[in-house]
Amino acid sequence: MNATLITNARIVYPGHRIAPGQLLLQDGRIAAIDPALATIPADAKRVDAGGRLLTPGLIDVHTHGVGHHLYENTPEDLLAGLATLGRFGTTGVLPTLYRVMNRASLVHLEKLSRALDSAKGVSVPGWHLEGPFLKLPGAGAETIPGDLGLLGEILAATGKRTAAMSISPDTPNIIPVIERLVQLGIVPFITHTRASTEETERALDAGARHATHFYDVFPIPDVTEPGVRPCGAVEAILADPRCMVDFICDGVHVAPVAVRAALAAKGFGGIVLITDSNIGAGLPDGIYPTTFGFPVKVARGNAARIHDPAHKNHGALAGSALTMNVGIANLHQWLKLPPEQIWAMGSTNPARLLGLTRKGVIAPGADADVVVWNDDYTPQHTWVAGNCVYSAG
Repeated sequence: MNATLITNARIVYPGHRIAPGQLLLQDGRIAAIDPALATIPADAKRVDAGGRLLTPGLIDVHTHGVGHHLYENTPEDLLAGLATLGRFGTTGVLPTLYRVMNRASLVHLEKLSRALDSAKGVSVPGWHLEGPFLKLPGAGAETIPGDLGLLGEILAATGKRTAAMSISPDTPNIIPVIERLVQLGIVPFITHTRASTEETERALDAGARHATHFYDVFPIPDVTEPGVRPCGAVEAILADPRCMVDFICDGVHVAPVAVRAALAAKGFGGIVLITDSNIGAGLPDGIYPTTFGFPVKVARGNAARIHDPAHKNHGALAGSALTMNVGIANLHQWLKLPPEQIWAMGSTNPARLLGLTRKGVIAPGADADVVVWNDDYTPQHTWVAGNCVYSAG
């Protein structure tokens, strides 16, 4: 029997309250809150939280890599990167792929997908496939018209390990793709689009319920008549209460005021924190090699830029170097909200988005994916399924 009693904690019930208490983790679940003495196993390991915050673990639904690891590179890279996430308080993740969803890459996709079953130190509900049915390429993602045949081949290659797929409402023939995803229980994310309000509303009516790296690769529509402000996908998404949004909260990809604007439209329950991280995430400031043909310069622990004077895009953004704990710290700084609502953006909200009813909450029977935090938003201890996967020092 695997049991841990966490004492002297300030327990965060995301979206509701913070209260002092104890937590009993047993056999991969939260067995009890403030357990009666007689119910605590004699051999339970005891951990004194020292008055620190205890929260559900953070869940990142959009991330391409971490440290020196790119998830879609090799199975070895995938597993090595996933194994490090506990040190950032991330206990659940959708590794995100964007260049391997085509018929020429299906064998590689199969190899990556089989490796997911060997992931250690983090819960992996499935892939987030960023494409291939996108309108705008962004950082090199596929841009293929909607194709139910190709969709079936891609999903077969993942071995039913796909939890979310990003699409663009203005991609030709996309509505049947959205409807098929919803039928299969895969969450359609909207992104990489310059769709009109009408195209976006059709996608939402077909079952799309989320927009990822919101504002990024959502170009502002052209002004066609002086004095008339154009509307497009951003306005349609903000106006629809069915649709949640997520942000790269590094202070570079999205201005804090834009997050606050979405908060006013959606409420805290409609906002999700993501990293959209890539090689460089979680590393100290410095210059690092990549598999992209150029090195990146990481600065302030949250942004990576191309660092090659000979490159035509020298100095341009090359993805996020954000980690979930830094994103949570930024949100606490930017938003005038009760802290329990901010913690929900990284835990309860992404779990609800994916239909993961036993994750992102503190309740008896929930998965024992929890984190004890230091005051600087670094984890002191991280547990996944009741196993301590990271402990500071």
